[in-house]
Amino acid sequence: MLRSVGYDGRMNDRPGGAEEAPLEESDPTIVYRPEAEPGEAGPSDRRLTGAFRYALVVERGPRAGLAFVLGEGETIAGRSEDVDIFLGDVTVSRHHVRFTVDGRGLHLEDLGSTNGTYVNMERTEQTVLQPGDEVIIGKFHLVVTVGNA
Repeated sequence: MLRSVGYDGRMNDRPGGAEEAPLEESDPTIVYRPEAEPGEAGPSDRRLTGAFRYALVVERGPRAGLAFVLGEGETIAGRSEDVDIFLGDVTVSRHHVRFTVDGRGLHLEDLGSTNGTYVNMERTEQTVLQPGDEVIIGKFHLVVTVGNA
C-alpha cells in the first residue's frame, strides 16, 4: 500500500504497485497587463552586496524580497520546471524571458510570451538592462541590481 499526502493534508492510500499518473499542468497562462498602483513611487532603493555582476530582486508580487543572481551566459525565467528562474504563476509563460550576461552587459529577450515582458512599464522584445531598471514578468516586479564583481 502506498501512502501520499493530498492537497488537503490527509493521507491517501493506493494499492501497492500502482504507478502515479504523470503530473500535468492544468493552469493555462492567463492574460495580465501590469499597471502602476496608486501612489506608487517606483522601485525601492534596495541594494545587494556580493561577488556578482547582476542580480534581479523581486520587488513586488509573489516571492517579494527574493534575489536571483545572474551568472555569465544565459538564464531562462518562466513557470516551467526546466527553467533557471522559476516564477510560479499563471501570468507567466512556461519559457517567458531570457537574460544574457556577457562582456557587453545584461540583455533581456522576451521568448514570445503571452503577456509580454515590460521594462520600466514599457513592453519590450529585447533590450539592454541597466541597474535600477524594473522588469515586469506577469505579476512579478523585479529590479536589476549590480554587485561588487
